[in-house]
Amino acid sequence: MVKSIMIQGAGSNVGKSMIVAGLCRAFSARGLKVLPFKPQNMSNNASVTADGGEIGRAQAMQAMACRVNPIIDMNPVLLKPETEVGAQVIVQGQRLTTVKARDYAQLKPTLMPRVMESFNRLAKEADLIIVEGAGSPAETNLRAGDIANMGFAEAANIPVILVGDIDRGGVIAQLVGTYSILDSEDLTRIKGFMINKFRGDVTLFDGGLADIINHTKWPSMGVLPWFNNAGYLPAEDASDIKPKSTGKGFKVVVPKLSRIANFDDLDPLSADPNISVEIISPGQPLPLDSDLMLLPGTKSTIGDLKFFREQGWDIDLAAYVRAGGQVLGICGGYQMLGQEIVDSEGIEGTPGKHKGLGHLDVVTEMHAEKRLAIVSGTDLISGASVDGYEIHIGQTSGNDCNNHWLIMNNNKTGAASADGKIQGCYIHGLFSSDGFRQNYLERIGANIAKSEYSVKVEKTLNDLAIHMEENCDLDQILRIASEK
Repeated sequence: MVKSIMIQGAGSNVGKSMIVAGLCRAFSARGLKVLPFKPQNMSNNASVTADGGEIGRAQAMQAMACRVNPIIDMNPVLLKPETEVGAQVIVQGQRLTTVKARDYAQLKPTLMPRVMESFNRLAKEADLIIVEGAGSPAETNLRAGDIANMGFAEAANIPVILVGDIDRGGVIAQLVGTYSILDSEDLTRIKGFMINKFRGDVTLFDGGLADIINHTKWPSMGVLPWFNNAGYLPAEDASDIKPKSTGKGFKVVVPKLSRIANFDDLDPLSADPNISVEIISPGQPLPLDSDLMLLPGTKSTIGDLKFFREQGWDIDLAAYVRAGGQVLGICGGYQMLGQEIVDSEGIEGTPGKHKGLGHLDVVTEMHAEKRLAIVSGTDLISGASVDGYEIHIGQTSGNDCNNHWLIMNNNKTGAASADGKIQGCYIHGLFSSDGFRQNYLERIGANIAKSEYSVKVEKTLNDLAIHMEENCDLDQILRIASEK
């Protein structure tokens, strides 16, 4: 029988995704066939898989840590928020429906068979499956019908390790509070705990560890010091996006849209020491001294077009364009730059036509069918190779599409203004291609570091595995995984 262990958090954003990635790489380095699994994820940062679906970007990164290709079974349920109260439901890689949060409570128990189907398929291929929970099991109001935390652990009979985040404070209360609120059956599944994001002398927390052990009787699996290079790995939640402002060098400005999606497009830029990536929060003006204005992807193009105008960013962008500024729109950002977005079917709300920002002579028509594709090709200006993926609804056409600047999967794609200052495309991940990134940025004035981004990510995963080996009891974790 396959070994398995589940990493759950004593709260949201405690670093579960990073810890699972580190365990995946560490146990893979020990010669085990390891696969990641997250039964339910909520994120607009998605990745396209080779088997034609989409999963959370964090699970794709964890697959990379295992040195395997990501597949849909690694994240069978993905919730992609579209509004404050509703989300698109992706099941085994494909869109099932869009529901409000209240309605999802009735839907989620029906998804457990699909979740178990995916888990059981992975179990046939692996020596060890490392499962990531979502949020916290202490959200007892969500326990009925749960498929993300203890509900799944019960269905699959998997032991759990609970992670607390000491950086936000109150970690003793996080863990002891979780112990005090769970029912007896769920408590029996927790076999140990781990502390994450410790800064300073770890021995100073010896008393805290003793208090947690005394109250819970759980053994400690280790105290993880702060991992400085975590920023090189894709963030799962938009709240994790942090600006990297060096105050010098090439300045990339990114408006933080309300439903920003696939924001790991920014990671290769942030990794360059000569590039300052400034994330502009709502209510703040877009600075006109930027070298590149990048409009990112969004889960709700029409909603974020309205949001963009509400911030006054349309006025800032128009002034920047008049001054000769360079603009790149990716996916939803590309659609927003056009003359009009036509949503005859009401896919993103009330059916109708919506005026775009008007900087590209293109029109986007929304259609229910989503395009999911892994693509590769060439930047026509530099000849550099480009690898990436598409994940969008809508088709874009118009005069500026004649000024295409990419050939992907043998198809012309992208659009540009006549002077080339305004560009757009549907390709996510294009800046991860080192040759393209260097050529693209240098021709608009950047002096960037000649580095290989994929090599930097691989080194980060290897360093993370060492970090786990040095600070956690991995032998004990593996023994617990074997005790199903």
